[in-house]
Amino acid sequence: MITQPNYTVDARRLDELSAVELYALLKMRVDVFVVEQNCPYPELDGKDADALHLRLLQDRDLIAAARIFAPADKDAPAKIGRVVVSPAHRGKRLGEAVMREAISVCEERYPQAPIYLSAQSHLSRFYGSFGFETTSEEYLEDGIPHVDMVRQVR
Repeated sequence: MITQPNYTVDARRLDELSAVELYALLKMRVDVFVVEQNCPYPELDGKDADALHLRLLQDRDLIAAARIFAPADKDAPAKIGRVVVSPAHRGKRLGEAVMREAISVCEERYPQAPIYLSAQSHLSRFYGSFGFETTSEEYLEDGIPHVDMVRQVR
């Protein structure tokens, strides 16, 4: 039986994070997306200042995170990206938890907007379980197969 850890949800802009909080967030993303996935790419892509950073914290430890972007205009979707779970906390269904929280933030802040994400292809069923539908052919992003997915407004 897998038990759900207790966690708190924090969603803040980049300039609202302390240096220590930002370091923990960026370290986790680099550890997973660059080192673990053996994918040298520009993780620091210049977009963090425009994002809302959703973090799941257990006590003061970062256990999962995602990046959320507001719709670019009235017809554009909100975007979820950089969904990541700490390697030390895998197997606790935190991927599901961070996605539920990210969707909730998008629906609360941008209720009229669909939600877009670029999913690693092997995770399309996972994202599909949250109502996302594949909207593109498979493509390579940084050498990893991806598909575009959208969750329509409910």
